[in-house]
Amino acid sequence: MHRFKLDLADLATTWFACSPIQEAALSLRMWTHPGHLPLQSAAFERLRPAFERLDSALLLSLVGANRWIPDFLTPRPTSPWPDFRTELAAVRALPPDRLRPELEQTFLPHHRPLPPVLAAGLSDPERLLARIADALEEYWERCLAPGWWPRARAVLEADLVYRSRVLAQQGAAALFADLDHRLRWTDGVLSIDRPWTNWDDEITVDGRGLVLVPTFFARGAVTMISNDRAPQISYPARGRAGMTGPRPPVAPRALEQLLGAPKARLLALLAEPASTTDLAYRLGVTPGAISQHLAVLHRTGLVTRARHGRSVLYGRSPLGDELSGHPRRG
Repeated sequence: MHRFKLDLADLATTWFACSPIQEAALSLRMWTHPGHLPLQSAAFERLRPAFERLDSALLLSLVGANRWIPDFLTPRPTSPWPDFRTELAAVRALPPDRLRPELEQTFLPHHRPLPPVLAAGLSDPERLLARIADALEEYWERCLAPGWWPRARAVLEADLVYRSRVLAQQGAAALFADLDHRLRWTDGVLSIDRPWTNWDDEITVDGRGLVLVPTFFARGAVTMISNDRAPQISYPARGRAGMTGPRPPVAPRALEQLLGAPKARLLALLAEPASTTDLAYRLGVTPGAISQHLAVLHRTGLVTRARHGRSVLYGRSPLGDELSGHPRRG
């Protein structure tokens, strides 16, 4: 059990962020444990040829047999949408004498020796740290940034919009209950069930703020390995199933007759906020075509739009819900 004690001030400073470097680091699990996250398997199989041309032996060594990844590869975000290279600079800034303890706390508690490539590299920790950072940067640039990240970012943005709405409309208890089945909120304590360890830890947030970070690469809520780091919880992102490939939704026949098939399918997709890029990918059409349909749906009051960071997210309006057969309650 992992428990975070939050007073009212701590609760007020709990915030959401998305971390591209966390997604890069945690996605290494797709290569070491490919069956663990089947929803992402097809997308990553398409990336395999590019991945195998990288320093893949080093990258694979960074994931423990239990899927743990060193904390320094997932630094806590300092803003809601940090840039990958800003976060990578934090990885490079790790004092070289901290590298061995970071690696040992990942592998040794489970009686796993350090992988040979890491053990050998610790004879020159500064050089090993640079090699790890370089490999992660190349992985990002060659595998994730070109096609995977733009779609993933759109899903993560939609997750943040949804979570913010739950928090505003229903409060913290409803938010934590909805994040993941492992989380429990009782009397100012947020608990995470961790059935894979015997640890029983309690952390006082104590004004440091709790950051909640959605991810594609965890099956439940997780924390950092070390309790010394600032509080952070990563949880499974909503909508991650949409990354498996374009799956046009089935719209009611009457709605297709009223709006036409493209706009009807688009309205059916907008149960949760989404960006033009994400909608285009999921429907298998161009962003320009999506923008034209969205403009019509917006002018007729069937969808709403709101800016979130650098993206504009669209969602169904109450009227859109009624027409699509999903009226809102309350």
